[in-house]
Amino acid sequence: MEPNRSRARSALALAALLGLAGATHFTRPKYYDAIVPRALPGTPRQWTYASGAAELAVAAAVAVPRTRRLGGLAAAALFVAVFPANVKMALDFRDKSPKAKAIAYGRLPVQIPLVVWAWKVAKSSP
Repeated sequence: MEPNRSRARSALALAALLGLAGATHFTRPKYYDAIVPRALPGTPRQWTYASGAAELAVAAAVAVPRTRRLGGLAAAALFVAVFPANVKMALDFRDKSPKAKAIAYGRLPVQIPLVVWAWKVAKSSP
């Protein structure tokens, strides 16, 4: 596969991941409400919807070649910004089942390759 096609597929896969995640903020908001850090102003639902809208906007930016570089940078920033919610989830799940804990703790290191992926999409875009 030629490099340009491979980069485009990687970007579109990232856009799809972000789009799916963004959509679930609206279809399953209770899940996200529960992991919003309580120190943030406003209600958890407001943050759930705002972060979902941000993910959808970033997905659109990554999907469009003309805005892909900015979208990739925004995606990297977004993955860093949501890390505190993943930490809160891991802390909240300390007393849950081993499976639930594994999922919560497993989300933490996954942020690193997501940030790297988004950064690569940004850097490989014209």
